[in-house]
Amino acid sequence: MARKKSGLDISGWVLIDKEPGVTSNAVSNKVRWLFNARKAGHAGTLDPDATGLLAVALGEATKTIPYVTDTLKEYSFIVKFGEETSTDDTEGDVLKTSQLRPTNEEISATLKNFIGEVEQVPPKFSAVKINGNRAYKLARDKADVIIAPKLVQIDTLELTSRTDINYASFKMVCGKGGYVRAIARDIGRVLGCYGHTQSLRRHWSGIFDIKDASKLGELEALKGSTKINDFLIPTESSLANIDEIPVTLSVAKKIQHGNSCYIGKTTNPNVEVAWVSYQKNVLALGECVEGEFFPFRVFVNSLIVD
Repeated sequence: MARKKSGLDISGWVLIDKEPGVTSNAVSNKVRWLFNARKAGHAGTLDPDATGLLAVALGEATKTIPYVTDTLKEYSFIVKFGEETSTDDTEGDVLKTSQLRPTNEEISATLKNFIGEVEQVPPKFSAVKINGNRAYKLARDKADVIIAPKLVQIDTLELTSRTDINYASFKMVCGKGGYVRAIARDIGRVLGCYGHTQSLRRHWSGIFDIKDASKLGELEALKGSTKINDFLIPTESSLANIDEIPVTLSVAKKIQHGNSCYIGKTTNPNVEVAWVSYQKNVLALGECVEGEFFPFRVFVNSLIVD
């Protein structure tokens, strides 16, 4: 018999403004400890030196992580020209150098090649899996890492400022799987001057925005106080872009056991992913076909006592 995890049955989202020098997993684990939650996860990993929005899910909210991870995200970043590194950021060894420095006009003209659905080769030091192994582990072991290109969606990419000839600041909105470090590397290669990411910050991810995030230290100061719960955002907030179907008590009781149920006429009787709610609480995620709801994920914390 599996041992029950310790902690409270607490569910919801906590938005953190991550500081540099800490991993996303470390932040997620710290938030879980601060709230004494049984489980935690985060939507979209930030590199250790990156800053900005890290959305941490607690409890049953972890079931909704894909609906945040799969959305668009906005980043701002600075590229240092003249050096390409092994990690595509400041942490790696310098592999190539150039004395060439592009003009603002050359940079802006080049950015057009990176907008839309584009092929991108993730950095060698990344979490991409190669034959079951993480690329960064293979790279650390000095293995010959060959990563296949993948398609990523980049909605916008613009030059925002230029402090001097060695640096340029950018803002980008992209979909799931887009690596800012790879963009910096590829911009440098196309311009013939080489480059790597000097700094990186995430501003928003889906409906979650950095303006609503808190520093980890703010939460640490409230450890053990009920006031910390003020930082918890409802689980269903991550489902804002998915159809909600409110149901009656009798229907809710059937769905909570994983049974399909006819819910009657809805605005859209055929929906690949929708969520059923009872009294504004998320009860299940599922598919709606001709007015019948088929749950594929039930939220335990919302179960109704028969």
